[in-house]
Amino acid sequence: MATSFVIASDHRGVALKSEIVGLLKSKGLQVKDLGTNSEASVDYPDYALKAAQAVAKGEASQGIVICHSGIGVSISANKVKGIRAALCQTVEQAELARKHTNANILALPAGFVNSELAKKIVTKWLASEFEGGRHEGRIGKIKTFEEHQK
Repeated sequence: MATSFVIASDHRGVALKSEIVGLLKSKGLQVKDLGTNSEASVDYPDYALKAAQAVAKGEASQGIVICHSGIGVSISANKVKGIRAALCQTVEQAELARKHTNANILALPAGFVNSELAKKIVTKWLASEFEGGRHEGRIGKIKTFEEHQK
């Protein structure tokens, strides 16, 4: 059985990652923590890639990646074919990330959202569903971009 969620962070996201893992588990969700688990400096692309590859391979249905700004992990995760990582700093962005782009990875900026807001963002992201319709064609265009990279 595939893990429902994977989560990964660099050293600047460790504390927030711990809070989010607790939230996910409190909701009865399966979570695989891909690290890092220390505040010793590491490179964010290494951890974002682990999470993105797990989602792309079907080992997890969704993922969450965290670094100080959220920018580095979102750029890194989006380099993996089939990944639609969305950097969200508001609850509304999290909702739209799922409804309009069917984001399969949520990127969080540990340096720009506190734990309380991050939990609200994650909760809304989990509760929101892809609307399909006109948005499917737009996502189809993203897949076309990926095909040109072959």
